[in-house]
Amino acid sequence: MYIKNIGILFIWFGCLTLSQSARAQTATDTVSITVKQAEDQFIKNNLSLIINHYNIDNASAQLITARLFNNPNFNFSNGIYANNVSNGPAYNEQSYGISQLLTTAGKRNKNIQLAKLGITQSRYQFFDLLRTLKFTLRNDFYTIYYQQQSAKVYDEEISSLSKTLVAYKEQYAKGNIAEKELLRIQAQLYSLQVEYTGLITGIDTTESQLKLLLKLPPRTTINPIVSSDLTGQDVLATVSYQQLLDSAYVNRYDYKLAKVAVDYNNVNLQLQKATAIPDVSVSLGFDKLGGYGNDYLGGGISFDLPFFNRNQGSIKQARIAIDQSKVQLQSQQDQVESDVATNYKMALTQEKMANSFDPKFKPEFSHLIAEVYKNYENRNIGLLEFLDYYDTYKTNTLLINNQLLSRVISLEQLNYVTGTPFFNQ
Repeated sequence: MYIKNIGILFIWFGCLTLSQSARAQTATDTVSITVKQAEDQFIKNNLSLIINHYNIDNASAQLITARLFNNPNFNFSNGIYANNVSNGPAYNEQSYGISQLLTTAGKRNKNIQLAKLGITQSRYQFFDLLRTLKFTLRNDFYTIYYQQQSAKVYDEEISSLSKTLVAYKEQYAKGNIAEKELLRIQAQLYSLQVEYTGLITGIDTTESQLKLLLKLPPRTTINPIVSSDLTGQDVLATVSYQQLLDSAYVNRYDYKLAKVAVDYNNVNLQLQKATAIPDVSVSLGFDKLGGYGNDYLGGGISFDLPFFNRNQGSIKQARIAIDQSKVQLQSQQDQVESDVATNYKMALTQEKMANSFDPKFKPEFSHLIAEVYKNYENRNIGLLEFLDYYDTYKTNTLLINNQLLSRVISLEQLNYVTGTPFFNQ
């Protein structure tokens, strides 16, 4: 059974080698970039932002339309045939008319107000999309960075164990070590290879999303550059909770959008009430050979009589929309408060946990592992103790990297829910 399992591990190892080889062939270009450079490139090139920005242009075009007056109407009629020719041939009869529709009850101004609010809504939607995509970008950036740091641990262990495995095969061929020791090294190496491949797959997936945001070629490899270090820093102490909450109310565009929706629906109700008042059309007509007399000039006025249709349905819908938008605004306000409170608490927890780590632990532990490897080569410690040290080193390093990532992400969450870059690493 043990030999069978080792055989399965050999198959895994072959697949992993092919996977790494394929990855090396496809990675033709490496882009080293800071998070600030990534943001600048994202704002310049991201297609989602460019597409969404056209909505602002469309809303601006609707404002132009709302400001236009109705065109006057002109009509002309020329006689073709008539039985009575006392006034000469029928084509002598000609009539002209011009009319102009005049909107009442301030409908034009109300449509202009709605168009302006529509532009504001489009802008808020654009900036809320920008806020969300920047949050995604920064999350992906730091996730890739810290996972790459974890991948380096696997690279070191795999390289070290690969050398050990070669030496063990030579010693086994000479009969100096037992087969179980050789198989134990092989099993440990293949286990690390499997874990490493899973980690690399996660990096590739996140990297793929980040490349889409930055509009980078698919075969590009991203190398995030992070120079800041939050170790031992109480960054949350620099901003009070009330500042975070106040900033969220001022800078959260989804909250602003909910407030504008109430204003939009209020103006729309005024417009629907105004629509119930008929517009007036004034006209001026000329008839060359009219029945009343030659060269007849007359004026007129026309409008609908609001006996049946007084726009009752649209007025009711507008009132319902106001009530609905007010409830939505209250819900959005509750969401803002909840987001800030929850993420502030999480950030405090992550900061406390991260600051509890001894900053000397990681470099000292790395030095210890180097010494352990030397002692193992010199046969001062046994195989199981050597592998146990390595496994402990790997586990603790991954935990530290994950904790550092969680802390950074918690700060990015606070930036996101407040709509303000309070904590830029």
